[in-house]
Order: sequence, then structure tokens, then C-alpha cells
Amino acid sequence: MTALTFTVAGTGETVAVADFDLVVAGYTGRDEAAVKHHIDELAAIGVPPPDSVPAFYELDAALATQAAAISVDGTNTSGEVEPVLVRAGGKLYLTVGSDHTDRDIETSSVKDSKAACPKPLGTTVIPVDNPDWDAIVAESTVDGVRYQHGPLSALRIPTDVLALLGGSAERDLVMFCGTLTLLDGKFVPGKAWTLSLALPGGPELTHAYSVS
Repeated sequence: MTALTFTVAGTGETVAVADFDLVVAGYTGRDEAAVKHHIDELAAIGVPPPDSVPAFYELDAALATQAAAISVDGTNTSGEVEPVLVRAGGKLYLTVGSDHTDRDIETSSVKDSKAACPKPLGTTVIPVDNPDWDAIVAESTVDGVRYQHGPLSALRIPTDVLALLGGSAERDLVMFCGTLTLLDGKFVPGKAWTLSLALPGGPELTHAYSVS
């Protein structure tokens, strides 16, 4: 497994994780009625409903990547912007990532659809020290077109999601914490993705990657 290395914004400090768990949390919207509506929408196009809400998908940590380019096997894959919690040496950090997913496989198995694609994430983190989560604005673009935009107030607080996950607090962890709705409601199998989390007063956590 390739270690992930992060730079702490504003300090230049380096944080690395090598032996870690990778988890993707899904259905983390704060509005339970909206989450149920989303589950029903996905069911209408064949995506099986989760066993629990939120849902947690434990994946091979080798899927996590900070590369600027990823390769996928399917032709119908897409990404999305997510807050990502990194637990390293017992300390929590925040970065940005994309739960890139194979949308064709998703109609038969959500976990398999997530396991089919790498999980890109950024190289810059901030310590999680009681930030104003609701004021953080997330955005993604695909092939230069805005795809998602909105505050994290639409999602459960990432540290609350972590608490629901449970497990050992001693293990290093990378956890994708859910995403915002799509602006036009349709998945786009694009080739170039940009991701950002804009914190009030800075900094902005960003990552960009291409798909082939």
C-alpha cells in the first residue's frame, strides 16, 4: 500500500498514514426526509437501498490516491466532492476528496460500485479543531461545468458520522463523509474533475484529477 502524505495548511507540517482503514459513508444528509427521497429516486433507477442510514462501506485502502489522474474500467463512472476525515496518530484532520463510483455496477451492488474505482483526495489538510462546519462551502466541477455547490450544513457533521461508525479510535483512518446533491440531478461521466472546500477566512482545500 502506498502511504498518503499531507501538508497541514499554514504550518508546513507533514502528516502521513500508511496502515489505515478506508471507509466511504453514504446517505449522510441532515434532512432525513430528503435522504429517504434520494434513496427512493435511486431505487427507481435500480440502485438497491442501504441496510442502514448512514451507510458505511469499508474498502481496500489501496484505492485511496492523491494522484492527478486515475484509471477506471467502466465507461459510466462519476465523482463528487466530499469532506474527508483523516485520523493519523489519534489526531483528526480534514481534507477534500471524491467518491468516484461506477454507476453501472451501482445498480447491482453499491459497495462493489465504490470498490471499482480509485478514491482521489487532496494533499492539504487542516486540523479538526471545532470548525464551523455549516459555513464550509463545497463545490465540484466536471469538464469545466459546475456540478455541485453548497454549504456542508446539508450534511451530518463529519465528526458525528465518525462517532456513528464506531470501531477502534487507535486505527489510522480515511473516511469520506458524504456529498451534496447534484445541481441538475444527473450523474455526469466526465473526464476532468475539480473539488474544493472553502473554509470561512480560508484556507481552501482543493484537488483536481482526470479520468481515463
